[in-house]
Amino acid sequence: MTTVEREVAQHYCHGSLAAAILTGLEAMGRDRSNITPEDLAGIDEFHIGGHEATADIAERLDLAAGGTVLDIGSGIGGAARFFARRYGCRAVGIDLTPESVEVATSLTQLVGLSNQVEFRIASALDLPFADESFDRATLLHVGMNIPDKQRLCAGVHRVLKPEGMFAIYDVMQIGDGEITFPVPWAAHKATSFLEKPETYQRALLEAGFKIVFERTRRDFAIEFFKRMRARIAESGPPPLGLHVLMGQDAPAKMANMLANLEQGLIAPVEMICRRP
Repeated sequence: MTTVEREVAQHYCHGSLAAAILTGLEAMGRDRSNITPEDLAGIDEFHIGGHEATADIAERLDLAAGGTVLDIGSGIGGAARFFARRYGCRAVGIDLTPESVEVATSLTQLVGLSNQVEFRIASALDLPFADESFDRATLLHVGMNIPDKQRLCAGVHRVLKPEGMFAIYDVMQIGDGEITFPVPWAAHKATSFLEKPETYQRALLEAGFKIVFERTRRDFAIEFFKRMRARIAESGPPPLGLHVLMGQDAPAKMANMLANLEQGLIAPVEMICRRP
């Protein structure tokens, strides 16, 4: 693991995340022996729009029962579990942070999906899979922590089967100027590798992908953060929410995200690509 990867892994390390999630579930009145994916919805998809964004992306991937999906930077596993449960896929998630992989595995066992979903500690720049192993791959708010977009895209191309599809949903730089830190993916500039959509496009094309769909979701993101802030202002943080993952400086991270979005500096961008 590189120095940057160690710093990124540490950024996402909570320290007692499993206990925090169980405490949140208890506060919600949920029985630990009967946990459903819906019970985890507030926390298990750490990207703008959460489950709604994941579902939108999944619809563009033509997922099918029996297919295989690689979720790169899978966090605590919400997206991978959704793909498996909704579409009957077999999903594999990789992440740099051991705690995230451990929690993802435990939550997957709790909701009864261990036969379809597994998680491993691995780097997006050194995928530990054979050539042409997967039908689909996803990268959901992960590329901002990866400096080498070309190596990333080349590796994904290698492990996808012919006609395989790759979905990117990353925060990208859409305007000139310095963003304000901290933000959810980085406390400071040293571990933030924001790029413009053109950089992603170039890396994808050089890797051999064809980009079949692209859209910028700035308005969607602004509304998402405004709704989140309004809910918290009205009734306080929920027992399980993204603030648990972001830690004590969650309010600053959310405020900075909204400010950066409103200033036109950043936006989440979807790219759906196909390997010919």
